[in-house]
Amino acid sequence: MRIIPLSEAEEPQLSPDIVWNGETGDLALSALTDPINPSGLKADQPLQTAVIIALMTDTRVDPTELRDGDRNQGWPGDGFDLEPGEHALGSKLWLLRRAALTPDIEQRAEEYATIALQPLIDQRVFVRFDVVAKAANARNRLDLTVAGYGRDGAVKYHERFAVLWDALDALSAA
Repeated sequence: MRIIPLSEAEEPQLSPDIVWNGETGDLALSALTDPINPSGLKADQPLQTAVIIALMTDTRVDPTELRDGDRNQGWPGDGFDLEPGEHALGSKLWLLRRAALTPDIEQRAEEYATIALQPLIDQRVFVRFDVVAKAANARNRLDLTVAGYGRDGAVKYHERFAVLWDALDALSAA
């Protein structure tokens, strides 16, 4: 994934925003009363959209990382069409879907998220990220908190994601 800044003169349309409802991502629509783009695709949250794409898109993994019964996810083209210096799109967080909420799952989630967000640092969209994962065994979920910092040291992005194992399993079984 590569973020390319566009000037208004070259490209008047920005990429549409993606919103995350806790289980799936979807394109954001503007309000019917929007004077410029009524019920069109919203495009005013590029940082949030970039983070959601990085974290919530499944990346392909080495077949040795798959458990019995798992199928590889992600964009198959990442295996052969990456330019030098580019990273595969997405994260390995999907590998945790069937994993038990053991003590090491927090460390694995943080590692997967940090690797997935690295392209946004490499492209100078953010200077750094703080990623914290907390297993909530009683609720059968993993909470992932992500804070992204700009060049001035200020938080430019802050969001908490709850990865609900039951909800994800229900979606993949459908």
